[in-house]
Amino acid sequence: MAQEHRKTLIVGSGCFGLSTAFHLLKRGWTDVTVIDRAATLPALDGASNDFNRIVRTSYTDYFYAKLAHDAIESWRDRDEWNDAYHESGVFVLGSPDAVVDYAHKSYLNDLKMGLRVVSFHNQTALREVFPPGAQVGSFADRTGHLNRDGGWANAGQGVSILITKVKELGGKIISGKNVIELTKLGRKTTGVRCSDGTTFNASLVVLATGSWTGSAFPDLQMENIFRATGQCVAMVKLTPEEGDIYRNSPVVLDFSSGFYVFPPNEDNLVKMAVHAAGYTHSVGAKKISTPRTVTSDPETGLQIPRANVKELRDWLRMVYPALAEKPFVATRLCWYNDSVDGDWVIGYHPESEDSLMFATGGSGNSIRHHNLFVSDYGSLGHAYKFLPVIGRLVADAIEGKLSADLTAKFAVTRIPDKPDQSRRGQITQELDLSQLCIAQDLQ
Repeated sequence: MAQEHRKTLIVGSGCFGLSTAFHLLKRGWTDVTVIDRAATLPALDGASNDFNRIVRTSYTDYFYAKLAHDAIESWRDRDEWNDAYHESGVFVLGSPDAVVDYAHKSYLNDLKMGLRVVSFHNQTALREVFPPGAQVGSFADRTGHLNRDGGWANAGQGVSILITKVKELGGKIISGKNVIELTKLGRKTTGVRCSDGTTFNASLVVLATGSWTGSAFPDLQMENIFRATGQCVAMVKLTPEEGDIYRNSPVVLDFSSGFYVFPPNEDNLVKMAVHAAGYTHSVGAKKISTPRTVTSDPETGLQIPRANVKELRDWLRMVYPALAEKPFVATRLCWYNDSVDGDWVIGYHPESEDSLMFATGGSGNSIRHHNLFVSDYGSLGHAYKFLPVIGRLVADAIEGKLSADLTAKFAVTRIPDKPDQSRRGQITQELDLSQLCIAQDLQ
């Protein structure tokens, strides 16, 4: 049977899943179905549904930097992506003169690609990155660079656009299907069984289940290559007048602290987070880290540890001192599927006879919903910015066309030999539910 006629089932309608379906269908695949546990799509607590996500080329690995630039070229096409992408620029704090600095290495890659980057070496120049009237910190003893070829995307909008594209190409998307088991014949995966008793048969199953992969499929024993981690996020609400003052600010990304903050969106919400090792939430006898969201825990699923509330406010004060005096209107634990080395996991399970493919390890996917109080958010990400192009890599892996070096880079069976250098700290903490913030902590 020709590859393009394989009955293909993709589990998960986030960045990896939808982009894979899109690229397979564009290549002429004729039987592609995407299923998702969520009752409505984009998923309320899904990993690629957010009101803003950073779109950056700031990577020390030139492969990711170049692929991000390719994605940005696609994002700019308004006929394809409407106004989902906003080229505000990304202001990277660091030390362009420090050879060992992550920001510096990213800066060199941006220069190598010929991007519109400007470096700054004094406080006066740094403050001029921001619009007139915006109250900004002193940036004492800091340097940085502004990359004008970057910004942020409305992630929920991008996902919705891609759902439409997949359907227009003949793909099927079915919500409300919570997969609880892979069905097999010998070593070969033959489909899935869902909690409502329905089954889906396929000759190829693609697991694009993000941070739920480990807990949903514990028998696959993938914890040595990736695991779910929660990252702390908070938001402040500006007045319309304040929103107009700060609107044209760039995304600010400080690799030394892990802190990043967006300009206000159309609802005058300013979102911030810290890109760190994060929290695990170990569940069950196997102690597999499992996302804890507003869907699984409606009462407390949005709360972050109170210590992180203070940390976020302190870092916000370093960038926007006046905004740091405002109450936080919402907090989130954003759940990532972190790979140990920061590389994606794209490849066939070694014992599946090419019937089970992984497409995950986004190390930072996130979500959105119209009501900001019933959702989870994240932003720095290592997958969403690639939404227009990441499925191309998965499709290549499925068809056996991925280059040997990328096959090894993304292999399910690889032995990670380096930690993810973009994060502050490398040791996760177990989430202590007794230390979650309460309303008073947000004032």
